[in-house]
Amino acid sequence: MKSPEMESSHTRFSAWTPFKNKSLNRQLFQERVALISHWFDLWTSKQRQEFLCTIFSRCTKSQLRFVQDWFSERTQVAKVDFSTVLPRFISLYIFSFLNPKDLCVAAQVSWPWKFLTEQDCIWMPKCIKFGWFLPYTPTENEYGAWKHHYIACVSNLDWLTPREATAVYGTLNEPKTDDEELQERQRERCLRKIIWDKIALRKKELFKVRPPWVSGTCCSRLLKSKCQPRLSQTVRAQMGLHEAQEKLLLASLEALPKRSNVSGRHSYPLLSKKNWHGAYRDDNSNSYALQPHFILISSRIPAYEMVVESVKADVISVVYEHSGITLEGLLYLIEKALAGRKAQSMGLFSDGNSREINLLQGCKIGIKNLLKPEVRDFWEKLGSYVATEEEGGHIDLFVPLGASEAGTEVLAQLSQLTGTFFTAPTGIATGSYQHILSDWLGALWERPPPAIYFSEAKLRMWSRVTDFLEDTLTAVRKQLRPLFQELRKSISGRMIGQFMSDTVGLTNIVNNQEVARALAEGLVELSKADSDNPLEFLSCFLLKECNKKNKDSEANVILTKCDPKATFNLLMKGGDVTEDGAQDATPALGTNDLDLEVLLELERKLQLDSAEKRSRVVGELVQSERNYVQTLGIVRDIYVKPLNAALSSNRAILSAANVQIIFADILRVLHLNRQFLDNLRDRLQDWGPAHCVGEIFLKFGSQLNTYTNFFNNYPVILKTIEKCREVTPAFRAFLRRHDKTVATQMLSLPELLLHPAQRFEEYLHLLYALRLHTPAEHVDRVDLTAAIDQLRKYQGYIDQMKHSVHLEGQLSDIQRAIRGCPTISEANRYLIRVQDVAQLHRCDEEISFSLSLYEHVRDLSLFLFNDVLLVSGRAEAYTPFQRTSKTTYQFIASVALHSLLVEDIPDSKYVRNAFILQGPKREWICATELEDDKFLWLSVLQNAIRSSMDR
Repeated sequence: MKSPEMESSHTRFSAWTPFKNKSLNRQLFQERVALISHWFDLWTSKQRQEFLCTIFSRCTKSQLRFVQDWFSERTQVAKVDFSTVLPRFISLYIFSFLNPKDLCVAAQVSWPWKFLTEQDCIWMPKCIKFGWFLPYTPTENEYGAWKHHYIACVSNLDWLTPREATAVYGTLNEPKTDDEELQERQRERCLRKIIWDKIALRKKELFKVRPPWVSGTCCSRLLKSKCQPRLSQTVRAQMGLHEAQEKLLLASLEALPKRSNVSGRHSYPLLSKKNWHGAYRDDNSNSYALQPHFILISSRIPAYEMVVESVKADVISVVYEHSGITLEGLLYLIEKALAGRKAQSMGLFSDGNSREINLLQGCKIGIKNLLKPEVRDFWEKLGSYVATEEEGGHIDLFVPLGASEAGTEVLAQLSQLTGTFFTAPTGIATGSYQHILSDWLGALWERPPPAIYFSEAKLRMWSRVTDFLEDTLTAVRKQLRPLFQELRKSISGRMIGQFMSDTVGLTNIVNNQEVARALAEGLVELSKADSDNPLEFLSCFLLKECNKKNKDSEANVILTKCDPKATFNLLMKGGDVTEDGAQDATPALGTNDLDLEVLLELERKLQLDSAEKRSRVVGELVQSERNYVQTLGIVRDIYVKPLNAALSSNRAILSAANVQIIFADILRVLHLNRQFLDNLRDRLQDWGPAHCVGEIFLKFGSQLNTYTNFFNNYPVILKTIEKCREVTPAFRAFLRRHDKTVATQMLSLPELLLHPAQRFEEYLHLLYALRLHTPAEHVDRVDLTAAIDQLRKYQGYIDQMKHSVHLEGQLSDIQRAIRGCPTISEANRYLIRVQDVAQLHRCDEEISFSLSLYEHVRDLSLFLFNDVLLVSGRAEAYTPFQRTSKTTYQFIASVALHSLLVEDIPDSKYVRNAFILQGPKREWICATELEDDKFLWLSVLQNAIRSSMDR
């Protein structure tokens, strides 16, 4: 029998709970918990709080931690320090948006915030923004160096309080007395009146010198007295038109702009034939006064805006998109710009080389594909837009086809095919597009072709700085093209108002109520019609108003006729055409014996002074190679030597590994080209007609693996330069001291490293010119041909790398611009055209498309690739107080071209420029803003669909 002490020891935690009986102990515990819970439910809120405080005060730390974990698992915490929850790089990104003052305040919140807000990655951009660089490189364990540097720089700034600034510099809003304000207003009013009077006087003088209805051709001032258009006395008497109304009508007809705008797609062409009603037309003859010069400019030309700016005033210029257009669409643009006329001469300013013309994307025209049906049809129609050979018509190709035998054969084939004389530059001069300023093959005119279309001074300046202009204008086009498109729509009304004011005069409009009424009605109708060609619409409207006034009068406007033969004789006397020698030589190239005569003429020209021209080409080769080696020597002298010297003196700007990565390959290239230059110099010292340079090029071509290593590592080199520029302040300061200085020819290090990729194209141009002037029996001709083939293969390798980088960047930009866009970067995929359209919804699907009503649902942008069509939504977001807008895109769908169906919707009074895109699952009814856009878009889309099916 157990003693009472032993029994009490078993119940020391509970006087009435058995210690060893676990089941009974558990049962009693649950009953007591239920009893306390019942009491807890009967208590008030205050009693419950007191009970919880009593319980929590008796708990140990481990029990309180258990309660905390329980609450954190079941209840969402309302307030938490994000820096302790989020990853560190996200917290640093959030803190990077604070200004320096807020960062200093945040550093006082807690130790974690102080640690994060004083990181160098946050303070370094704020210092660099003001050009404050650390004079030393922080060690690995150094903390807050950039913040201390920022505070030190700010503390040394000179600044003034507003009160001190007012005392020193004065205030911009100083009060003036009433007399001073009155005198200032009177001075402004007098000055404004003087300016207006001078402007009005200047306009009157301009109209006296050249009335707005006179053609802008070179013979306008010669034919001013004869061909100045005026209404006949009978028509004027019957219509009762005043002099001001007559001027307005004729100016509206004849003063339409003769030049396209920069885009080349939304110009104001002359009235179509159906709206002429016989105005200034003679069907029996082609007057030379009505044959302008025409120039077609590709958007692939670097800085083509500067080329358009250098076009002369009497030349019609059209800019076409290199990508996203077909040969049929190109002919449509030319036909629309000429408006039924023939051009006296036509220039084609496009990309290309001495063997082929890079006319469009995926359409390089050479001797191999010249006789294809679509290419042959294009050139035949193009030749029909130019005056005949007897009238002095010719086509000028701004591509160095005259620098090679394959190019001259292309010119001969084109001349035979079209019956029109073709010319091209010989391309002996090296440099970016400087071949157009060299000699032209077969030019029989007093002026060279560039002088016919362009201002030579502007064109020469463009050819020198074309690469730098293209880099700048690429970013400008991307930012300003949407703004320019909106300005084009809104500026038409202002142009019309200014045009009417300058032509008729406000005084005549006010005094003549009839003219004022006609103008008011015309402008009202123009605002309702929303015409693409406002001047043409207004001219037609005024003609209709004149016809309504007297139904018995003739509806046609009769202009004074001029004899084209007399005009031609007058021009011959004035000396505005070619001289007698050139005129006598031109009829020799008749259409019957055109091919034979052209080939004989080209052969005679090529054989003339072949030895002298061959010496000129070799001299140009040595001189350009000397300049190239000097450019590469800048990299060694200005960059490599100082970096190696700093590395040797234990004050390294860059590590030895980075110096090796950036400059090792370019130094090997420099060494190779110095040997090549020495060989050329040795050969040129004893140069004669029998000497050869082909073997030197073959030796140089066998060592091109040096260039291959450089081009393969070229992306890595640029990334290394950029990374070192960001990470190493000393290297950044080093580049700032040396980049774009006189010693580096105003070039930066990446721009200097670009020269090897450009040099091979110059090699090919020079070799083609050298072979062209090398006789067939010359011993050097075989080696030149082998060297050309060798370098042409290597140039193809370089072009392929450039093309791959360009396509990859283009696809990446599109994918970043479109929200929700899937991965579109695939091999052999490239962008063809982007078209903005409006998505329509047919209200009644049972009615035919042409009779149904439509509503505008939203704006779309169609991205056409060579294998797929990407459909995205388009929205415009405007910035407050600014005219600029930001375009955003949202991905909708992508349709493979082989499964896409296109259906045209005829124009009606309910819908215009509409078409249907039908995919396997969805269809879109779309409409373009202009008829030209629809024609060009459907032409390109159908061509892309056919190409995808052929593959």
